[in-house]
Amino acid sequence: MAAASVVPPLPDPPATAPPDPTPTSNPQREPDVSTPSPSLRALFLRAVDPSHPASWSAAVADLLSSGDAVAALATFAAAVRATPAALRPALPPALRAAATATSLAAGRQLHLLALRSGLFPYDPYSASALLRMYHDCSRPMDARRAFDEIPDPNPVIITAMASGYVRNNLVYHSLALFRAMVASDSASLFDAAAAVVAFSASARVPDRGITASFHALVAKIGLESNSGVVNTMLDAYAKGGSQDMVAARKVFDTMERDLVSWNSMIALYAQNGISAEALGLYSKLLNVGGSIRCNAVTLSAVLLACAHAGTIQTGKRIHNQVVRMCLEENVYVGTSVVDMYSKCGRVEMASKAFRKIKEKNILSCHAGLLDEGRHWYSAMKHEFGIEPGVEHYGCMVDLLGRAGCLDEAYGLIKEMKVKPDAAIWGALLGACRIHKNVELAEISVKRLFELDATNSGYYILLSNIYAEAGMWKDVERMRFLVKTRGIEKPPGYSSVELKGKTHLFYVGDKSHPQHKEIHSYLEKLLERMQEAGYVPNTGSVLHDLDEEEKESALRIHSEKLAVAFSLMNSVPGSVIHIIKNLRVCSDCHTAMKFITKITEREIIIRDLQRFHHFKDGSCSCQDYW
Repeated sequence: MAAASVVPPLPDPPATAPPDPTPTSNPQREPDVSTPSPSLRALFLRAVDPSHPASWSAAVADLLSSGDAVAALATFAAAVRATPAALRPALPPALRAAATATSLAAGRQLHLLALRSGLFPYDPYSASALLRMYHDCSRPMDARRAFDEIPDPNPVIITAMASGYVRNNLVYHSLALFRAMVASDSASLFDAAAAVVAFSASARVPDRGITASFHALVAKIGLESNSGVVNTMLDAYAKGGSQDMVAARKVFDTMERDLVSWNSMIALYAQNGISAEALGLYSKLLNVGGSIRCNAVTLSAVLLACAHAGTIQTGKRIHNQVVRMCLEENVYVGTSVVDMYSKCGRVEMASKAFRKIKEKNILSCHAGLLDEGRHWYSAMKHEFGIEPGVEHYGCMVDLLGRAGCLDEAYGLIKEMKVKPDAAIWGALLGACRIHKNVELAEISVKRLFELDATNSGYYILLSNIYAEAGMWKDVERMRFLVKTRGIEKPPGYSSVELKGKTHLFYVGDKSHPQHKEIHSYLEKLLERMQEAGYVPNTGSVLHDLDEEEKESALRIHSEKLAVAFSLMNSVPGSVIHIIKNLRVCSDCHTAMKFITKITEREIIIRDLQRFHHFKDGSCSCQDYW
C-alpha cells in the first residue's frame, strides 16, 4: 500500500536544526511545514540512512524531543515514502508528535495507516501512542473506542488509557479501569507507572478510602520504596484534609526521603494551613545534611506557610535565604515573597519585593470601580466581540455587590452562559451580609451547597445573616445542619507575633500567662471606647441571649484580646498586626475603629477575606468585607 494515500504529501524533512515552523498548539490549525534548503537536506541525509528503518525512527523521535513536532511529522511522511519498513518503528513517535501538535487530523490519518498496515490493534507501542494522541487532542471517547478494540490490553496500555482519563478530568473512568485490573489476573502487573496514575486519580475524588485501598496494594506488591509512587501518594492523602494529613505524615516518616519528598510534605502542610508543621519540617530539612539542599520549591512552600501564619520574622529570615540563593528575580519565589509580606500586612516591603521580579505573572496584581467596570464589561462584548468568562462575571458581581446593586448582580448571574462557580455565589453572599438581604443570601447558599456542602464558612455566614435579622430559629436550623452533616467548624482564633514569638488567642481565652492583665486592660479600654460613642453590635452574637449577656460575649472575642495584648506589650506608636483565621465580626470591626482613634495606633488585621487597615477611626475596607 502506498503511504502517500493516507499521509498527505509533505516535503522532505529538514536537518536537526529546521526552519521555524508555524506554531501548532492551537488544535484548529494543522501543521504547516516549509521546504528546507538544499544545505539542510544534505545535513539531514548525512545523519539519516534512508535504507535503514531504525534511522528514520530515531530521526522522528529526536525531532520530537527537540520540540519540533511539525518536523517530526514531516520526517515520518518522508520515511514511509522512502522505505515502507520504517512504518513500524516510526509510527509510535509520529503519533506522539501528532499528540504534541494537538493535530487531530494528522492523528486520524496515522490511525488509519496503523489499521491498514495491521499495526493496530496488535502492536502495543502503536496502540499506547494512539490512545495518548486521542486523549491529548481532548477526544477521550475516541480513545475509549480504540481501547475497546485492543485484545487483552497489557498494563502499559491500561495505564495509558487511565492516565488520559485523568488528564481529561474523567477520574471515575480512570479508577474503574484500575478496579478491573486489580480484580483480574493482572493485579500482579500493577507497576509504578500505574500506581502514580491511580493515586493522581484518587486525589481528585471525595472518597478517601480509595487512596487507602491503593496504598494497601502498593504495600503488598512492594512499591513503597519508589519515591515517585510515594510522593504521589502523599499528595493524594493530603487532598483529604486534616485526617488524611496524619496518614500522609506516617508515609513520609517511613519512606526513603529525597528533596522531592521533603518539598511535597512541606508544601502539603503549607497548602492546608498547617503552618507550624511546615516550618518545623523545614527546620528538620536544614539539619539533614548530605546531598539534600533546599531549592526554589522549598522556599516558595515555606513562604506560603509564613503567609498563612502571619509570622513576619520567620518570613524575613526565609527572604534572606532567597537573597543569598539569588532567587529574588525568580517569578515563583519572588511572588511567594510578595504574597508573604502582603499577607503579613507589610505593603511597602511587598511592593519592594514585587519590583525585584523581572518577569511578572498574573498572580502579581488587582482592582476596579463600578462605572468603569460596567463600561469595560459592556465594551468587551459589544466593541471587541469577547464573550465574558467566569472571571469577568465574578468581577462584575463583586463590584455590583459592593455598590448594593444586589438585584442587578443576581440578574447578571442568571444571564451567564457559563456555570457560576463558588467564587461568584460567594461574592453575592458576602454582599447580602453587608446589605442584609436574607432572601438572596438563601439563594446564594443553596447554590454554594450544591457546589461544596462541606465548606463550614457558608453555614457560618448564613447564620450571621440570620442572627443579625433576629431569625433565631433559622440560626438553630443552620447549627443543626452543621452537626448532622458532620461539618468541621474550625475554632476561631487571632494570632499576633511579638519579638519573634507567636501568641494565639481564642474567644474568652484564659490560657495566656498574662490573661488576667489582658482582661483587666481590655475592660478599661472598653470603658474609654463607650465614652467615645462605641455601642456593642449585639447582632454579631449567634445565640438568642439577652442584651447584657450578648455584650459580655462580645467583650472576650479573640481579636479584642489580641489587640489588648499588643497594646500592652508593643513599642508605643508601632503598627499592630493581627491574623484572624475567620471573618472578623461586625462588632470587632467597629471596635477596632474606636481603638485606633483612642490610642492613636494603627491596627492591621488580616482575616479570612481581606486586610483591614484601621487608622484614625476608619478602615481601609470602607466597611465592606
